[in-house]
Amino acid sequence: MSRLEDVFGQSVEALRAHKLRAILTIVGLMMGVATLITVMTLVQGANAYVETKIANLGTNVFQVAKTPFVVTDWDQVIRSLRLKRIEWDDLRAVSERCPDCQMIGASATSTVHVRYRDKELQDINLLGHTANMADIDTRTLELGRYFSETEDQQRSSVCIIGQTLVNEFFPGVNPLGQIVRVNNQEFQVIGTIEAIGSVLGQEQDNFMIVPLRSYLHLVGTRSSLTINVKTAGGGAFEQAMDEARLAMRARRHLRPEQEDDFFIGTKESYISLWRSISGAFFAVFVMVSSISAVVGGIVIMNVMLVSVTERTKEIGVRRALGATERDIRRQFLLESVLQCILGGAAGIAGGFVVALALRQFTSFPVSVRTWVAMLGLVLSSLIGLFFGIYPAMRAARLDPVVALRSE
Repeated sequence: MSRLEDVFGQSVEALRAHKLRAILTIVGLMMGVATLITVMTLVQGANAYVETKIANLGTNVFQVAKTPFVVTDWDQVIRSLRLKRIEWDDLRAVSERCPDCQMIGASATSTVHVRYRDKELQDINLLGHTANMADIDTRTLELGRYFSETEDQQRSSVCIIGQTLVNEFFPGVNPLGQIVRVNNQEFQVIGTIEAIGSVLGQEQDNFMIVPLRSYLHLVGTRSSLTINVKTAGGGAFEQAMDEARLAMRARRHLRPEQEDDFFIGTKESYISLWRSISGAFFAVFVMVSSISAVVGGIVIMNVMLVSVTERTKEIGVRRALGATERDIRRQFLLESVLQCILGGAAGIAGGFVVALALRQFTSFPVSVRTWVAMLGLVLSSLIGLFFGIYPAMRAARLDPVVALRSE
């Protein structure tokens, strides 16, 4: 029986003797693996990006609102529009009956046009916040300050703006102290928020924050509030959500058999929705790229079968010189695996290059991870083993006498 290093050397020599065939086989598998690696790096990057930026909530913050935070059923949204709006009394009820709630604030949002001199920006998110939202919301102040509780109580016309407004209205100019207009009301800029960027193509910096009472005076007092609760985290988080739910139910006089007429959302609510969406896309893309890899494996099997036919006399000579069926089988199987490993390595490199190019020249998030590369190598090796078994078995079973007679 031949030593493994001898079989390896013979396999390498056989590939060198048929360079064009080997290269075409490697390229076919490379395309499938490269597609798979690109898809996996993009999905992993999107998941990590969404987890950090899709919701301006910490892991120890939850919200209570009139409408659902994650829309999976449009009928549920329609029904929620008929529910009672959340008001100041609801906020006070939660504050009084939730001992595990460290900090309780309120917010509201709508879409407005914002003007500065002769410039106007449309579809800007106007956010109304209580003063303590500075410690609940995860946005980071870049310049200036947040408004105070006194300014909120007095409905002061002050605001904090996102980077979209900073870049459009005040390029190269200090925005602090400048005056912007919403409808017919003027607001003085007292702070700016650090850039968040876009999440999957959706701009996250086109917003303006004003005191909540100023917001209600501008938009209307019939707006429904969103209660924002910050807890100590851990077990206290679940306990605080239960206390807030009971406080809301008691405030609204709901009987035990009645469903909640409000919705509670956490950061995990948004992440779960995204994972379900990305999981479906990921499954489709992996299926498509796997088909490419399988097609590459079939090509390898066909090429190896042709190689067995062309090398019949070589196989007969080797058998006559003492090579066993196992030696022949190992050689052809090793040739198949080597081609697949080379194709897999090239596919991994190509997939990572494409992914890094997307991260460099576009805003799409990419996460390059070592385990993805290892998965690509394992996949390509398994393809080589699976599709190389039949040609190797066929070569090993050739009758030496018949093989020596072949031309």
